[in-house]
Amino acid sequence: MNLTKHAAKRSQQRGIPELVIDLLLRFGRRDHDHRGAEIVYFDKASRKHVERYCGSLIGKVNEHLDCYAVVADEVIVTVGVRYERVRH
Repeated sequence: MNLTKHAAKRSQQRGIPELVIDLLLRFGRRDHDHRGAEIVYFDKASRKHVERYCGSLIGKVNEHLDCYAVVADEVIVTVGVRYERVRH
């Protein structure tokens, strides 16, 4: 999936590796933001999937599992770090 220039810049500024973005898109939960995009984040179930998938590498990835991505039209618009839980 492609990143916009904004998303690439934000991932670099916020220290979110491309590996975590790939894991987020593969295992993350997707919720609509009611503005035409989706918010992709790690919930409890997706964190368990990542843990099984990564195995011993989970220690390196674990600190980045509070991130999210906003996806619109198959393009990642932005990425960031969650400080509050996602409300449904």
